[in-house]
Amino acid sequence: MNWFKQNLPLVFDRLHNVRHLRIPIFPLTTVLYPDGLLPLKIFETRYMDMAKACMKDNSAFGVCLIQSGAEVGAPATPYAVGTLAHIADWDMPQLGILNITAQGGQRFLIESSEVGQDGLITAEVSLLSAEPTLLVTEEHSLCTTVFETIVQELGEARFSNPMHPEQAAWLGYRLAESLPIKASAKQDLLEMNDSLMRLKILQEFLKRQGVSG
Repeated sequence: MNWFKQNLPLVFDRLHNVRHLRIPIFPLTTVLYPDGLLPLKIFETRYMDMAKACMKDNSAFGVCLIQSGAEVGAPATPYAVGTLAHIADWDMPQLGILNITAQGGQRFLIESSEVGQDGLITAEVSLLSAEPTLLVTEEHSLCTTVFETIVQELGEARFSNPMHPEQAAWLGYRLAESLPIKASAKQDLLEMNDSLMRLKILQEFLKRQGVSG
């Protein structure tokens, strides 16, 4: 894992800011990627109210990896780059517990933020352009093979439809969220804007774990 962190290039391009939004932030111990599905169990009042408002207005909230702090209790400090989350499905199995499935949208960069009296973080964010659509090459065939195995084990329902395993960015995001990679490295993979480089790094990681195609 030290190799992974040391060899991850800082290629995130902050010049792709396109427009601004003001959104609530949900700091978590995991990373949400564009087009990813993230099941969440919500019970804290601040996030329960946030989710209800998002469902009522059909609006998004932001998911950010926690840089310091914890998911529960005092507001955590999030990384600056996160992903918009739209509520794709929800269920309330009992009073005070809300289960939702968040679907990842565009990435964003936090420009400024404030913490409300209820502990909810609200931020002004710049939305970031999607990566160019590039096709997966034969050079990254191991990534394709491993993803096919993951789908067989977890089922297609684990991933949003339609699936695009032929696209480098989509495939890289799915592998990054599925593989046992340290959270901070997952964050670096989110911040990259080079989808082929992301696949190259992931494929080298797989090889170093003894995975072969």
